Amino acid sequence: MSVLVVGSIALDSIKTATAARADLLGGSASYAAVSASYFGPVRLVGIVGSDFPAHHLDYFQSRGIDLAGLEIAEGKTFRWSGEYAQDMNSRETLSVDLNVFADYLPKLPTAYHDSRVVLLGNIAPELQHHVLDQAPRPDFVIADTMDLWIEIGRPKLVELLARIDCLILNDSEARRFTGESSLIKAAHAILAMGPRYVAIKKGEHGCIFFGPDEFFSVGAFPLAEVEDPTGAGDTFAGGVAGYLAHNLGRDGITPELLREALVHGSVMASFNVEAFGFERLLALQAAEIADRYAAFVKMSRFG
Repeated sequence: MSVLVVGSIALDSIKTATAARADLLGGSASYAAVSASYFGPVRLVGIVGSDFPAHHLDYFQSRGIDLAGLEIAEGKTFRWSGEYAQDMNSRETLSVDLNVFADYLPKLPTAYHDSRVVLLGNIAPELQHHVLDQAPRPDFVIADTMDLWIEIGRPKLVELLARIDCLILNDSEARRFTGESSLIKAAHAILAMGPRYVAIKKGEHGCIFFGPDEFFSVGAFPLAEVEDPTGAGDTFAGGVAGYLAHNLGRDGITPELLREALVHGSVMASFNVEAFGFERLLALQAAEIADRYAAFVKMSRFG
């Protein structure tokens, strides 16, 4: 069961209170695709420039990620730079250079049309609509968003909610989108707009998940140190999508499967933040994921 991941692929420059790194692999689709690849096949749709390092392409392929949907255009790759505060919970964007991503319109290869789980990364709602227009109705569609699209693309974002199964956004975005200070009220306001589920990320405090008749809270795995939070939310989303696709059976998406997927997403995000960029994911082994999931479940039990 392949996951279709669509979003940005970038080169990031990141600074924290303790270190700085330049020209790292980044972008919402990159983090999500690699995370999902630990659970099964992934199809990646995005665009890079002619300056995109070949070793990053090799890394994608080493993870079994299908690159038939990756466009390599003449010009420079999307670049982003940012600096994190001491507590790692807030950051300042220092520069954004869209480059070849500025006029990008995703094109799905015909072979991708049968993807059963689709993850629409953090891109403009118009592009997310364009992706769904090209493929038959998947079993499950997840969409990520951010405050920028809430501000400048709200009408299209609201329209999108009727076409997806789950919206992922963080707590401040949920409040801004709905005008509700209570996350419980914000979640129900979003559900009323169309999606079956909404996952609200709370950074180091994990995620709360809502459905028509269900609520689930998953914490963040406790870490003594966080080196770089970049891509944590995308890694979380990719882990959720990858686990769902790999375990999708005749019963479809069940509440139990969703809860397991959310915990796996949290586990994947915990690995991601342990080092800069993809440094931790590069060395990650499947056995480590299984061990951390088991530890997470053990710590979460009570009674």
